[in-house]
Amino acid sequence: MKVERGDRNDFPVENPPTQAYNDGSFRLERGLLMKLGIIGLPGAGKSTIFAALTGARGEDSSQKPGRTDIRIGTVRVVDERVDSLSRLYKAKKTTYAQVEYLLPSQPIPNTVSESLIWNQVRVCDGLIHVVRNFLSSGTPPSPESDFWRLEEEMILSDLVVADKKIERMDLDSRRGLKSNEEERRLLAVCKELLEKGEPLRVEPETAASPLLRGFTFLSAKPQLVIVNNDEDSESEPEWSNPPESVERLVVRGRLEMEIGSMPPEEARDFLEEYHIRDSVLDRVIRVSYHLMKLISFFTVLNEEVRAWTIPRSTPALEAAGTVHSDMKKGFIRAEVVSYDDLKALGSFAEARKAGKARLEGKEYIVQDGDVIQFRFNV
Repeated sequence: MKVERGDRNDFPVENPPTQAYNDGSFRLERGLLMKLGIIGLPGAGKSTIFAALTGARGEDSSQKPGRTDIRIGTVRVVDERVDSLSRLYKAKKTTYAQVEYLLPSQPIPNTVSESLIWNQVRVCDGLIHVVRNFLSSGTPPSPESDFWRLEEEMILSDLVVADKKIERMDLDSRRGLKSNEEERRLLAVCKELLEKGEPLRVEPETAASPLLRGFTFLSAKPQLVIVNNDEDSESEPEWSNPPESVERLVVRGRLEMEIGSMPPEEARDFLEEYHIRDSVLDRVIRVSYHLMKLISFFTVLNEEVRAWTIPRSTPALEAAGTVHSDMKKGFIRAEVVSYDDLKALGSFAEARKAGKARLEGKEYIVQDGDVIQFRFNV
């Protein structure tokens, strides 16, 4: 990354604090971490899917003792472009984007309420909803009805939140206190949708409103439905009433969990035998990026190549802020080269000679695969 006009060239990258973007549909921790919560009915295979995801790269998950503790696994988003840039620049450090998977605690009867479980995933950017599609203790699967059962619970939970806030605002109004009229209007829209049994994500503009961000509505979050099949089934069941605004992915959970724990050479053989092209982790990450409208850009600074995750349509000024707040404060220009051009030409200098390097202003919309040198002065 380039630093000009007397700025330090050893500029530190900040520890990424929580960042809320203008689209409001999810929260990222400054270009690095996407947090996904795993939900599902009992027996759906949530723990199996969690193990398959966190075991795919041999990366550890953490859990405190006790059944009521949350399990968290953080994995790298492997990107060939990052590896290629590291080789090109002979980087001493390579930092990938990351995804964090959160498996909520399991309720113990009479000690942990269902609302507590929902509160654990409200902080997540998106949800992975696991539905069972395998025989369990002689009970045939019913993935579609299972999906709608949990969907209805989330809608009801959101309706309670909206109702309580509207009641408080009405009470404040009667007391002569002013409230945010636009927030009140949006909550009324939410209530109307929820009372009809519709999740908030069916109206993306409403679900993404910054004014509603603090309510962390469950049904507004992007959702990936994982249909958890047995090892002999590759196909998805038919849906008579498929849900809107969600992505669906078929996974043979137990099989892929076992493959994820194997040495790489052995795992490749099993993936080929069972016609699995990519690990469940890579498939889930790919679908999640698409579902949540995320892209990656890259920087090179202090012999470190680094990937940053941002929402699609992010302007250069906000992208600079994901790297460091002072880069946003003192933003001058962003020098941009596409990854493909940089790989073909070998360096920024050659890209400039070929006319492939561009100086862009703060309103430039960052594209997936951009390699950026931010010029700033503070």
